Amino acid sequence: MKIAVVKEKRVAENRVAITPTVAQQLIKAGYEVWVEPNAGYASNFDDGAYEKAGCLIKPKQELLQNADILAKVNAPDEEEINSMRSGMALISYLYAAFNEAMVQQLAAKQISAFSMDAIPRISRAQNMDALSSQANLAGYKAVIIGAEALSKIFPLLMTAAGTVTPARVLIYGAGVAGLQAIATAKRLGAVVEVTDVRPETKEQVESLGGKYIEVKSEEAAKVEGGYAKEVSAEYLAKQKEAVNKSLFQADLVITTALVMGKKAPVLITEDQVKQMKLGSVIVDMAVEQGGNCALSELDQTVTKNGVTIIGKSNLPSTLATNASELYAKNIQNLLNHLATKDSFKWEMEEEITKGTLITHKGEVLKK
Repeated sequence: MKIAVVKEKRVAENRVAITPTVAQQLIKAGYEVWVEPNAGYASNFDDGAYEKAGCLIKPKQELLQNADILAKVNAPDEEEINSMRSGMALISYLYAAFNEAMVQQLAAKQISAFSMDAIPRISRAQNMDALSSQANLAGYKAVIIGAEALSKIFPLLMTAAGTVTPARVLIYGAGVAGLQAIATAKRLGAVVEVTDVRPETKEQVESLGGKYIEVKSEEAAKVEGGYAKEVSAEYLAKQKEAVNKSLFQADLVITTALVMGKKAPVLITEDQVKQMKLGSVIVDMAVEQGGNCALSELDQTVTKNGVTIIGKSNLPSTLATNASELYAKNIQNLLNHLATKDSFKWEMEEEITKGTLITHKGEVLKK
């Protein structure tokens, strides 16, 4: 089968779906890999590297009309879908719950679309889990951009002129991004506190050197498919009360809380921001899903009441080389599971296939 790799059209997207190293491995496995000119340039992979790996460089229109599989990072836009050959397969992020019109268009075009954001959170699918691989990088980068925005350093510093106390970091959420943020902030020498609606994360937080903030309540978030479900307003109020002291003392706050298929919960209100330290910084990693801070603005850095609020989306794209390498391996592992070099297996009741296949043969299978 022929795999097409195109240059991403999303603004400020630097990642590419297949890297030269992974392309070479796919070619050794019997696939052909066709690449749009400069598809990987923003990730520091030039056309020469792809050609050396055995890829063919072809115009985008030819790729979309003749390939069997289109590999992308972001969901295709209307123009790309219209240009795709009817009956081909697509592997990319889709976020089907938020893109109903696009899903219907894919179905109408008879595209078999596999969604990289719908990989089941099961042990045998871990090496396909693009959300986790990218969140890991995003958690690291959130700390770095937060540290850059602060007017103080992270570690304890003892000098002849006096002692500089370590920065205090508060992290909302101990998922993949949150755990990496904890590890990064600790490596930089900060005092790190963490809150999460799932009590079972306490051990992981403490193993990385963070302090877990306990919320005294009989209710805790249920986990579905590896993601926390919504909790009640009463629980969020108790969490707010438990966390306030740490929030108002924090130099840097990183929020990572998402609910699968729904708007992100607001965890920091405007009133709380007013009570935070002058010069403190919030990095809202949930800004694309509405934001965990009431004052966050998508892809903007704003200052409210002396608090800098960073709402930068798509943090993995700022680490495009590593992000592309990891994402490409995720696609390769998924493809190894779903297909051979000659065709897809179409094991429709198999858990990973069933979880990721959104449209097939003109039907919408999953929203």
